Amino acid sequence: MPALNIDFSDEELAELRETAKARGVTLKSLVREAVTEDLAQRRALAAMTAVLRAFTAEHTTAFDDAFPDDAPTGARRRGAA
Repeated sequence: MPALNIDFSDEELAELRETAKARGVTLKSLVREAVTEDLAQRRALAAMTAVLRAFTAEHTTAFDDAFPDDAPTGARRRGAA
C-alpha cells in the first residue's frame, strides 16, 4: 500500500498524539480517519451540488413565474449564461 509522510509542527503532533491517546487509537489511524472523512464529505458535497443544480435548472421557470419580482431579467431569465 502506498504511504505518505506528513510534516507537523511539534505542537500539532503533540495535540494529535493526545487526541489519539484519548480516543484509544493509533496516531496513524487517527490521521487516516480524518483524511478519509474529509474525502467522503467532499464527495457528498459534490453530489449534492449536482442535485441542487439539476433541480434549479429544472424548476427555474416555475420559480421565475411564482416570484416575478425576484426573477433575473434578460438572457439569464431562461437559463442562458
